[in-house]
Amino acid sequence: MLVAGIDIGAATAKVVILSDGKISSNAIIPTGFDVIEVANEVTKLACEKIDCSMDELEFIVSTGYARNAVSFANKTLTEIFCHAKGVHFLLPEARTIIDIGGQDSKVIRVNESGNVVNFTMNDKCAAGTGRFLEVMAGVLGLDISEMGPVALKSSNPCQISSTCTVFAETEVVSLRAQGRSREDLISGIHKAVVLRVIAMAKGVGFERQLVLTGGVAKNIGVKKFLEDGINMEVMIPEEPQITGALGAALLAQAELNKQ
Repeated sequence: MLVAGIDIGAATAKVVILSDGKISSNAIIPTGFDVIEVANEVTKLACEKIDCSMDELEFIVSTGYARNAVSFANKTLTEIFCHAKGVHFLLPEARTIIDIGGQDSKVIRVNESGNVVNFTMNDKCAAGTGRFLEVMAGVLGLDISEMGPVALKSSNPCQISSTCTVFAETEVVSLRAQGRSREDLISGIHKAVVLRVIAMAKGVGFERQLVLTGGVAKNIGVKKFLEDGINMEVMIPEEPQITGALGAALLAQAELNKQ
C-alpha cells in the first residue's frame, strides 16, 4: 500500500511516500517557475528511489502554497494541518512547531494527539524567513550555507532594527561602511530573524517541547539564537524540510484506510 504527500512550497517541492504506514522514500527539489512540472518531477524522483511508478500511488494529498496545482492529487489540505501531523509522527512530544521556510514562517501549537490548537503565520513579509537570509548572504558575499557558522563567531552582534528586508539591506550596507565585521553583521542578521519570529509567536505562546522545521532549521545560527531568545531547547527532525509532505502522506494513508 503506497501513498504520497506532496508539499509545493515557494522555494522547494517535497514528496514523502509511505509504504504500509512507514516512510519508504522522499525527495526535495527547488520549486522553480513551473509548479505543475515540478510536482510531477519531484514525485517521479521519489518513486524512482523505490522502483515504483506514480500509477502505483493509491492516494495522494497535496499541500503548500501551490497545492491546487497538483492535478493528480486526490485531496488538498493546508500546510498548517500537515506540518502538525508530520511533526507529531516524528516527535510526538512536540507541542510547539516553528516552521521557517523560504518565503513564510509559521508557529503552530499542537496537543498530545498532534491536532492544531492555535497558529499564526507570516506570509506577507520576507523578514523572518529564509529569503531574508538569502538576500543578506548576497549582500555580504557569502553562500547561504556559510551564514549559520559565521553567525556564531561574533561576540558583538550588530543591531539590525529594520523589519523590512529592503530597509534592513540598506542598514547592513551602512554598517558595513562603518567598518563593522562580517561576523558581527551576520550575527545581527540572525538575531533579527529570530526576534521577528519570536514577536510573531507571542500570541501563540511557547510550550515544551519546541520543534524547528523548514529549510532554515538547518542553520545552526538560527537554532542557537532562538534557544537563547526563548530560553528553551529546540529540537530539529533529521530532515526538517519534509514534515509538511510527511503529514500530507499520513493524511493520505488515513483517507485510504477509510475506503
